[in-house]
Amino acid sequence: MNDEIDYKNSPLHGLSLKNLLTEIVDHYGFEILFAYLNINCFKTNPSIASSIKFLKKTTWACEKVEAFYLYEFKNLPKVSSEEFALSPRDRVIPNNQTPGEPAELSLEDAEQLRGKRTAKAAAYDQDARHGSNSRQSYGTNRGQRSDNRDNHYGKSEHESPDSTDSDADEYEDPWAKWR
Repeated sequence: MNDEIDYKNSPLHGLSLKNLLTEIVDHYGFEILFAYLNINCFKTNPSIASSIKFLKKTTWACEKVEAFYLYEFKNLPKVSSEEFALSPRDRVIPNNQTPGEPAELSLEDAEQLRGKRTAKAAAYDQDARHGSNSRQSYGTNRGQRSDNRDNHYGKSEHESPDSTDSDADEYEDPWAKWR
């Protein structure tokens, strides 16, 4: 049995980052790329050269652009759960899947997608805040001295842990209102 991976079917095989970026910028433009990917190099003084420089230094952004290329521009079906954790360049494209026409994208669709992502993130944060004790225990010791063990949820050591102050009973993130 041959365990070698056949990369010949992958649209990323032999494609440089510059050529990949040039293709999607020529088709969609920097404005659409920023709207869908939310990577600042596509908004602030966008150019192919500066974007490539940033993407080569930033692995997560490069993988995000490569995934966009595969699943929006080349219109391939989404990957299986086993391959999701892999980098887009390391994913194996089955032989029966061929690239299609680029997806039609608009700024309105990008705005709707951003709204959905924001709502999903807020729901996730809400669930994590109310449903997980690990987050609360993480916050109890954060930023406190290790010898101050009587300090509960940001109370000073002079307050009793049984105090009825409802605001002090809830965990309050000190960085929540940093702006």
